[in-house]
Amino acid sequence: MYLITVLGNLLIILAVTSDSHLHTPMYFFLSNLSLVDICFTSTTVPKMLWNIQTQNKAITYEGCITQMYFFLLFAGLDNFLLTVMAYDRFVAICHPLHYMVIMNPRLCGLLVLVSWIMSVLHSLLQCLVVLGLSFCPVLEIPHFFCEIKQMVLLACSDTFLNNMVMYFGAGLLGGGPFVCILYSYSKIVFSICGIPSAQGKYKAFSTCVSHLSVISLFYGTSLGVYLSSAVTHSSYSSATASVMYTVVTPMLNPFIYSLRNKDIKKALKRFLGMVAVKGPIVLGLKKYT
Repeated sequence: MYLITVLGNLLIILAVTSDSHLHTPMYFFLSNLSLVDICFTSTTVPKMLWNIQTQNKAITYEGCITQMYFFLLFAGLDNFLLTVMAYDRFVAICHPLHYMVIMNPRLCGLLVLVSWIMSVLHSLLQCLVVLGLSFCPVLEIPHFFCEIKQMVLLACSDTFLNNMVMYFGAGLLGGGPFVCILYSYSKIVFSICGIPSAQGKYKAFSTCVSHLSVISLFYGTSLGVYLSSAVTHSSYSSATASVMYTVVTPMLNPFIYSLRNKDIKKALKRFLGMVAVKGPIVLGLKKYT
C-alpha cells in the first residue's frame, strides 16, 4: 500500500510537470497535494514497517517528537491545500470569465506559501508545548505512531495548556478550512443551479467530483477516527481506525483524480509513452558504442 501511494502520487506529479497542457492552477494545486501525501504517509508508514520487520517497537524521545512534528505539518498542509482547491473550483465555476486573472501564478504561489507557513507554525507550536511536559522513563504508546493526543494523555505533568492549544489548533486548522470548503461549495451549487442547460450543469459539476470525493474521504475518515475513540474510549481501536486517513486516503487520491480525469489520463499516457520510446533509443546507443 505504501509503494502504491508513493508511485501513484509520483506519477501524478510527473504527469503534471511534463505536460504543458496541465500547467494550470487546478493541476498546480493537485501536484502539491500529491507531494504532501507522499510526505504525509512517509512520516509514519516506513517506521511502522521497520517495527514489524524487526519486531522492535521502540522509538527515542527525539524521534517521537520529530515524527509528531512532521505528521502535524503534512496533515495541516493536506487540510489547507484541499481548502485552496475548493476556492479554485469556486472561482472557476462562479467567475469563469475572470478565472485566469484571479488565479494568476502569483496568487497560486502565495496560497501554497501561506499554507506552508501556517502548517509549520502550527506544528511547531504544538511540539513546543509537548516539550514542556514530563514523561515516565519508559512509556507504551497505544498507537503505531507518536500521535499528539496519546502523548498528552501519557504525560505525568499538568496538561491543561496542551489541551487548550490542541483544541484551538483543531478548531483553527480543522474547523476553519472546513467552513471555507462548505461556503465555496454552497456558492458552487447555487451557480450550477443557475445554468440553464443540463449539459452545462453536468460539465460544471464533473470538474468538482474528484475534489469532493477526496474531501469526503479525508474528513470522513478523520472524523470517524475521533468519534470512534470518543465512543469506545479505546486507544487501540483509534489506532486501527487511523490507518484509514494515514495510509488508505493518500493511496486512493491518485486513483480518484486519474480515473475520473481525462486530462490526467492523457498526460499519463503521453508521459509513459515518452519513457517507453526513450528506453530502446538509449539501449541502442549503448549497443553501438
